Amino acid sequence: MCCGKTLLWLKLPNSGDTLKLMIPNYSRKVISGWTNHSGMVTSYKMNENEMGYRGSKSDLISRFVKEQRVDGSYCIKATTKKMQLRCTLMGFERNYQVKIPSKQLNRFLSTVSAIAVNDGKILPSPSHMDGGLNPYFVSGFADAESYFSTTIYKNNKLTTGYRVKSTFAIRLNQQDKLLLHQLQTFFCGIGTISRDVKANAVKYSVDNLKDLTTIIIPHFKKYPLITQKAEDFRLFEQIVELQNKGAHITIDGLQQIINIKASMNLGISDTLKSEFKVKPVKRAIIQTTSIPDPNWVSGFVSGEGNFDAGIRKSTNVIGYRVYLRFRITQHSRDIQLIELIIKYLGAGRFELDSRAPVVTLVIGKFLDLTQIIIPFFKKYPVRGVKNLDFQDWCKIANLMTLGLHLTNKGFEEIRQIESGMNRGRKV
Repeated sequence: MCCGKTLLWLKLPNSGDTLKLMIPNYSRKVISGWTNHSGMVTSYKMNENEMGYRGSKSDLISRFVKEQRVDGSYCIKATTKKMQLRCTLMGFERNYQVKIPSKQLNRFLSTVSAIAVNDGKILPSPSHMDGGLNPYFVSGFADAESYFSTTIYKNNKLTTGYRVKSTFAIRLNQQDKLLLHQLQTFFCGIGTISRDVKANAVKYSVDNLKDLTTIIIPHFKKYPLITQKAEDFRLFEQIVELQNKGAHITIDGLQQIINIKASMNLGISDTLKSEFKVKPVKRAIIQTTSIPDPNWVSGFVSGEGNFDAGIRKSTNVIGYRVYLRFRITQHSRDIQLIELIIKYLGAGRFELDSRAPVVTLVIGKFLDLTQIIIPFFKKYPVRGVKNLDFQDWCKIANLMTLGLHLTNKGFEEIRQIESGMNRGRKV
């Protein structure tokens, strides 16, 4: 099975027949399957009599075949699961959308994961093998920052009068745009990254049904979400399955989708409620019993964790006290998960907010921070801008371990570091 894009038949300028023209997709698909072993032959000329009939005839005036391109790559045959070399005769170079197709590969050879075939489905291989994101990290980060949504809006051109669009997305501050590009690379380059200038935010989104079906959904089935978001994913998968069957273009199918959507996220709009008899499907409560992998924790903390440093007035020799704190904040519906993380790390307590349905894991004991939290996240690093906060946080911890926070010079150094962390950071 190969991944890529096949264009329409192209009649070559020097050919009596048509040849199938294949050009690697520019930036969002893994190109022709196995990207790490690609190659091409260019500008190959030979006598037509030696060449024989290959669907291309030279100009009557010239005895030589005009320049063409043979683009080759390895691919995986679905029936045998074996690697095969495939060569494709390309059109004349001036007709290419990209002058040298293989140059597209060079941008991604160091970052794009190979494609694995599993039961006929295309899956991203664990990209941590080549220095990329660990799949458990991705699921942990998605538990913290992603959302699965289905939008239903009016479109009078359609039989049902409504259009259905399902999307997997992650929205972050502009400072973390690099992390979104790493996530896009992990998911084989699918989806788009857009920028909201006014909100100073960037969003990675995937709404192509094939991409959702072959890459996004298989990933989260293999590396499951463990927050209550896992139930949104389960319902989202049902809607995508109905869309793949064409149910969304029938009234009965649309009704099914609306009933499922009514139990997801924030439910459905008042408009849909007024035009359809909505019967929300049952929403299950996720019972999390274990943390699947330490990389899930680092992914989740990359989204929801906070490495805090603060300064308070004190009666000590310099008049100020420095404190460090590690926190994770969640909706109170995930209190069981917070308790599980506390048990997993072997430190901390949880605090409930009396003003909002919020629960927070808090670790403030300096010994726990230096002997548990810092070693853990040095072994399983957080990503994005939060990693910079963690590095600065560790610098302050080191100064405190040396007792320098009780000296004027050390205190001023800590004050400078703290002022540039979290909201004070400018990237």
